[in-house]
Amino acid sequence: MAYNAYSLKEVANKPERLAAGHRMCAGCGSTVAVRAVMRALRPEDKAVVTLATSCLEVSTMTYPYTSWEDSYIHTAFENAAATTSGVAAGYAAKKKKGKLGETYKFITFGGDGGTYDIGFQSLSGAMERGTDMVYVCYDNEAYMNTGIQRSSSTPMYADTTTSAVGPDSDGKPQYKKDLTAIMAAHRIPYVAQTTFIGNFKDLHQKAETAIYTEGPAFLNVMAPCPRGWRYAEKDLMDICKAAVETCVWPLFEVVDGEWVLNYEPKNKLPVTEYLRLQGRFKHLFKPENAALLDRIQDDVDHRWEELKTRAGAL
Repeated sequence: MAYNAYSLKEVANKPERLAAGHRMCAGCGSTVAVRAVMRALRPEDKAVVTLATSCLEVSTMTYPYTSWEDSYIHTAFENAAATTSGVAAGYAAKKKKGKLGETYKFITFGGDGGTYDIGFQSLSGAMERGTDMVYVCYDNEAYMNTGIQRSSSTPMYADTTTSAVGPDSDGKPQYKKDLTAIMAAHRIPYVAQTTFIGNFKDLHQKAETAIYTEGPAFLNVMAPCPRGWRYAEKDLMDICKAAVETCVWPLFEVVDGEWVLNYEPKNKLPVTEYLRLQGRFKHLFKPENAALLDRIQDDVDHRWEELKTRAGAL
């Protein structure tokens, strides 16, 4: 069923595949991402969900209880994609022998710690092998579950417990890893970057495309964390919108190697409009740190122009 075959209201009213009653924080982006991705499944299809250790895992599954309506596997940080790859291979073998008639889709969820860092090796391997699966990274830019430690997804100058701001530190000194581009370099059929904007159309379309693309697909979803980013619960959508309008988190996809820019702001906002919404960047607005803001702006501008060049938008 193509996206345009039904209305947004019909999409929103699909039965939930992540049940209410989990223990995630109010204002957390990860469960919003999960619900939206799972809603892209066709009603007649089933799913096997593999989930790396994370906030999402400990808050949606406490044995013997689970919030997941579909088949669910909790696996370690480092091997979520490998686990899915093995299960998908077993399913394909049984399907070929006529032992299974139902259609299953294989979806892995992982935070940035279990995706950008600890689980990257198994993710890269599953993509290279051509596993028919979707890997969804809900990117909250730090190891939130274990105490807000920096990851390779953490932005430059962000304040975390292991890149703490003080007299000897301005926050994390390194750039954020561009994992979406790295996954595109695997030359897999579908890679996309998205977040929560407006009516969720961009996220829904990309999730549906990823799930129903034959072969490996990767979806990177910005999913803010109120505790680690230090924002009020109600500001979740405003932060995501600011990330897109400042081009900190552009919306694009790579389809069979072709880069497609999905949205270009009419009036690109300065990066300060995004940073000022989050307490983790509060120190950057001191007068003596103006040069740090300039460095962030220069990096965002450079990456935005690079993306437009790749997508042929210049």
